[in-house]
Amino acid sequence: MTLDTVKHAGETPEAGLPWAELGLKEDEYARIREILGRRPTGAELAMYSVMWSEHCSYKSSKVHLKQFGEKAPASDALLVGIGENAGVVDVGQGYAVTFKVESHNHPSYIEPYQGAATGIGGIVRDILAMGARPVAVMDPLRFGAADHPDTRRVLPGAVAGIGGYGNCLGLPNIGGEVVFDPCYQGNPLVNALCVGVMKHEDIHLAKASGTGNKVILYGARTGGDGIGGVSVLASETFDSTGPAKRPAVQVGDPFQEKLLIECTLELFAEDLVTGIQDLGGAGLSCATSELASAGSGGMRVELDTVPLRDSSLSPEEILMSESQERMCAIVEPAKAARFLEICEKWDVIATVIGEVTEGDRLEIYWQGEQIVDVPPRSVAHEGPTYHRPYARPGWLDALQADDAGALPRPADSAELRDQVLRLVGSPNQAAKSWVTDQYDKYVIGNTVLAQPEDSGMIRIDEETNLGVALATDGNGRYAKLDPYAGAQLALAEAYRNVAATGARPLAVTDCLNFGSPEDPGVMWQFAEACRGLADACRTLGTPVTGGNVSLYNQTGETAIHPTPVVGVLGVIDDVTRRTPMAFREEGQLIHLLGDTREEFGGSAWSQVVHDHLGGLPPAVDLERERLLAEILIAASRDGMVDAAHDLSDGGLIQAVVESCLKGGTGARLIVPDGLTPFTFLFSESAGRAVVAVPRSEEVRFNDMCAARGMPVARIGVLDGDAIEVQGEFTLPLNELREIHERTLPALFG
Repeated sequence: MTLDTVKHAGETPEAGLPWAELGLKEDEYARIREILGRRPTGAELAMYSVMWSEHCSYKSSKVHLKQFGEKAPASDALLVGIGENAGVVDVGQGYAVTFKVESHNHPSYIEPYQGAATGIGGIVRDILAMGARPVAVMDPLRFGAADHPDTRRVLPGAVAGIGGYGNCLGLPNIGGEVVFDPCYQGNPLVNALCVGVMKHEDIHLAKASGTGNKVILYGARTGGDGIGGVSVLASETFDSTGPAKRPAVQVGDPFQEKLLIECTLELFAEDLVTGIQDLGGAGLSCATSELASAGSGGMRVELDTVPLRDSSLSPEEILMSESQERMCAIVEPAKAARFLEICEKWDVIATVIGEVTEGDRLEIYWQGEQIVDVPPRSVAHEGPTYHRPYARPGWLDALQADDAGALPRPADSAELRDQVLRLVGSPNQAAKSWVTDQYDKYVIGNTVLAQPEDSGMIRIDEETNLGVALATDGNGRYAKLDPYAGAQLALAEAYRNVAATGARPLAVTDCLNFGSPEDPGVMWQFAEACRGLADACRTLGTPVTGGNVSLYNQTGETAIHPTPVVGVLGVIDDVTRRTPMAFREEGQLIHLLGDTREEFGGSAWSQVVHDHLGGLPPAVDLERERLLAEILIAASRDGMVDAAHDLSDGGLIQAVVESCLKGGTGARLIVPDGLTPFTFLFSESAGRAVVAVPRSEEVRFNDMCAARGMPVARIGVLDGDAIEVQGEFTLPLNELREIHERTLPALFG
């Protein structure tokens, strides 16, 4: 092909370019021509096409995402907010923590192992780019029906990819979720979270400042994998005579990433980096344009200096490649030699590919010819903004009117017992150890709590025992019934999970997984979820620090349930005071905090027993959630409870079963006055937790709850080797354990 230079583009204004094949709309292409004052070169078109894609530009979502900034609560802890690679919060003692969750949904369906593995690799580099040492990962997952053949194809590969990459990096996997629902058939959700730790002075940002500073690309060589992973780009677009269509899914090398991590941390320690950006979605197109856009000048890049592992790559493909394990740094000239020396020590390839310039243009050259000359902000930060039409779906009234509370209930104690067993053995409520046993939870030695605890917890200072806790939650069934309330319930559950371990919730990250934004009904769900989450974060005082939007999650005309996944980070001054979920000590008293109501819309019981979705989700009371958290944190700190577990999917009986099985101690439960056994066991009312209180602490605990206005009821005692609901049934722990633990091995093992 004839190289399409900037000069040639100016001389051939009518030359046709494959803008539509690259996913650009006609008006978007016209806007690019307007920005440049000419038609784009092939390389410029490639850059705009990926950077203006939905994945990179948030063009359909940013009008709604701005609420997270506009409604953000005041927070003394927030050090870096939305707009950087990840948010950063102050956790005390001079430490800062950065955390973020992102999606790798579509690649994980196409190639489950590499799709999930590179999802972990990408989010780890986001954390690294902030200046932090990554210390743990989490994996909120959603798959189709558990017994569907394609779930048996996707799930084992995705889990192996997450475990394989994370274990090789030496990062503990401390939490997440595994949820099954037919709506995710063909569109599994593979979300990945990473958390990192640094000192305040170690924070780094993605910006290219300082005329004459060097642009250094380091890490793995650039290959053809990942082209088309973010947009619809395929290599034939630019060179039909070249190699066959390249894989859209990136291929990861965790050992290369481990070297990259240690190399980067040493570069930070010697203060050799002025600005830094990881190469993820859109590859060099993203890294160069974002660094230049956020800096004070321009940038010149010599693209033919980029180290390749495939010499047949065209300039466009080099710019588009999403090859993994790569970073781009801005380095002062006097420090460049030492930078390269450290990279060589770690066996990390590093190459000066350009420098920061005085101007305000991003200029890219190939073998002496200029192929890109653009304003970097127009690529990185000034993409299209869509105000897509949205409207409440017409089917929602009928769905909400189909009240789950009207479903047939168990006729007698035997049927009630049978439904408990069906619930705890169902794929969503069964033990997830088949998945989590493939992950190393304790590598590094600072894991305090991990699956199946309410939240993962990591010690970040071995002398003071300062620690952080993290939980992710999201219930697509609730959000399908009411996306505003569903998003708030996701936040409330993650907030409650963190507090249940004794940590104080500080900040939020989110991964918003939805169907096509071109469907007004889906766009309404998205708008409502954003509004609900922003309102709830303001009430609870937990700012959104960043996150990810994943759209077009649907098969044909069928979208997934709206699935806002919310991660909450909390801080605990002394991890030795944390509260686990296990019921261990016979004689301790079981107390239920909160109000239990007739709330079954979207419940696990309605799904497992009746395969039903309808009605309204549980009511949200954010002030009650805040009060519950305060009580759980105080009780943990002051030694008033020995165990705590939040109530969510499956209601009280699911929580009690999990805590009893974890601790190996049975329980005798008494149904409180005013509740039927059925409602007591299966209601999913929010704002509740169950705790184990030593007898010596009962008066003090009850007095604290009464003083703060929190409803509390003693509902039983820890005793024996069975769970007995007095007057109804008895379930031996060995029977429960066998049913609870056999489901996933039977499906996937």
